[in-house]
Amino acid sequence: MAAQTASPLAKGSVSLRLYPHNGPAAEQLNEVRELARRAVEVGYDGVMVSEHHAGFPGYFPNPQQMAGFLLAAMPSGWAAPCPLLLPMKPYALIAEEVAWLAAAFPGRVGAGFASGALPVDFELAEVPFDEIGSRFKEALPKLVAALRGEAEGSLADDRAIAACADHPVPMVAAAQSLAAVRRAAGLGLGILYDSLQAVDHVRALSDAYDEAGGTGPKILIRRVWIGGPPGEAVDKQLDLYRSYTTEGTMARWDQGANTVLAADGAEAAERLHSAMTATGADTINIRIHVVGLSPNYIRDQLGFHDELVKALKGMISGSPRLS
Repeated sequence: MAAQTASPLAKGSVSLRLYPHNGPAAEQLNEVRELARRAVEVGYDGVMVSEHHAGFPGYFPNPQQMAGFLLAAMPSGWAAPCPLLLPMKPYALIAEEVAWLAAAFPGRVGAGFASGALPVDFELAEVPFDEIGSRFKEALPKLVAALRGEAEGSLADDRAIAACADHPVPMVAAAQSLAAVRRAAGLGLGILYDSLQAVDHVRALSDAYDEAGGTGPKILIRRVWIGGPPGEAVDKQLDLYRSYTTEGTMARWDQGANTVLAADGAEAAERLHSAMTATGADTINIRIHVVGLSPNYIRDQLGFHDELVKALKGMISGSPRLS
């Protein structure tokens, strides 16, 4: 088995994003646990799960809980609910959940945070959609402080929160704008890019983060297909993203640059490393899933990834800028 990184979301790490397939909840849980186990066995440092609600295709409503399910099934490696939708509920409750997850799996938990984009999520939470931006900006510094053991008031009495003073939870924030990367840099957070942002836009964000004094990971997201893409499924996935994305965000997309098609793992690694260099990113999160694909297809794809991960980690560790 490949060596694991020292901490979750570490700079230079290679992680896999996991999604549920279209099936009953119990089957989804069994399958995603199996994929998490296989991911670390082929060399991934860890896995991420992200949040949407009301049965939104391909997502979980409970990424903190899901990360716990995955960690219990993984022989090694880390898991991160990333990103969590921070405006969904009071920051203190999110902080408690993440802190207790970290207490249950010491050194194996990270977390990422976003403001959200899908109205139905916030309808369920009874949070006005036009308030999510302001709520995110207000809550993020408080949440970051709590997960570093610096909570104020009664939250500081929570035992798992207090433990974060000695064992802070590694954290990142989703970033699509210059203001977002500068905010993250000011809070000492790493940044997580959107999967469809164009190369030039991501490079501008990376440069702005560095100029603002950011020292955390800059995580690029790329979808990888080895042996050819699954055709219409990719178009359906993009249609799903378009259903809740603003025109301004879509204007910064570049579908061609964000999907790596390769004949084998070595070629995929070379293309991913080139993308990291071009964007100024130093860390990467890989996706296999698209809506409508069978679990067997995802398992088959993951079987090609031992070569990919080994080669990519070698390239990252051999690059002074990336490592």
